[in-house]
Amino acid sequence: MNGSRVRDPVSLDAAARGRGPFVWRFNRFHRWTHAAVIVSFFLLVITGLPLRFSCAFWSGPLMALLGGVESAGFLHRVGAVVTFLYFGAHVGYVAVLFVRSPDRWSLFWGPDSMVPQPRDVVDFWNQIRWFLGFGPKPAFRRWSYMEKFDYLAVFWGVAIIGGSGLVLWFPEFFAAFLPGWAFNVATVIHADEALLAAGFIFTVHFFNVHLRPEKFPLDTVIFTGRATLEYMEEEHPEVMESVKENLHRTPSLDEVPDTPAPPPSRWATTVAAILGFTALAVGIALIGMILWAVTFC
Repeated sequence: MNGSRVRDPVSLDAAARGRGPFVWRFNRFHRWTHAAVIVSFFLLVITGLPLRFSCAFWSGPLMALLGGVESAGFLHRVGAVVTFLYFGAHVGYVAVLFVRSPDRWSLFWGPDSMVPQPRDVVDFWNQIRWFLGFGPKPAFRRWSYMEKFDYLAVFWGVAIIGGSGLVLWFPEFFAAFLPGWAFNVATVIHADEALLAAGFIFTVHFFNVHLRPEKFPLDTVIFTGRATLEYMEEEHPEVMESVKENLHRTPSLDEVPDTPAPPPSRWATTVAAILGFTALAVGIALIGMILWAVTFC
């Protein structure tokens, strides 16, 4: 099986192309957290854009589709609550890992850490050189600098966008110790930072994860949690030593990273493809709406 070609029902999926076997990359908690991020982010963007660009031709119809201003406001707050819940769950998850880890230092400053390190600056520079044809493609560790940037952006977003949103959600409480001008600042920060986040996710993130040539048109690894051996060799070659040490093991549903996994079922792959293409389509439509509003409003 190690040298076989994978025949996946959705062959456009980058994570299912190439040589097998499949290998676990994400566990169930990672996948469900990312699902919560997707749902809450789209909900927040869709309900927030009509207020940010009330001058746009699509603002009125979109607000009507959402059920009106009150309904859109309620849905926006639901998205905010989901955001705070998954953020709290993730912080708790990291805390448990820290307590249980025999090597706590590696969680924050090791080859598998999500914390940016000097190596990431080198990888970024080497990738620019590779783009321009002046050097080889950099070999990424478990997490590339692109993935670390996306990860830390959530912390920034919850702190800045979430914090300013709470000020606007509970003005009576915050007015007890904040000056009046702070609410104007919170309104500007909340709108502009949210717009920046939407623009980044629907362009840079979509390109890095799905639309660059080696990923086009879709990569469902975050939905199924697994990818082929060839995918891992191409995307994260510096974890291959750990992966190859485990190749003798029987594929398991335990979802342990770097261990062999059974191929995703036809149902799981199809659902992942539908979710992925739907998110791409909606995100690209939203960035088109944003560009129209910024240009013509």
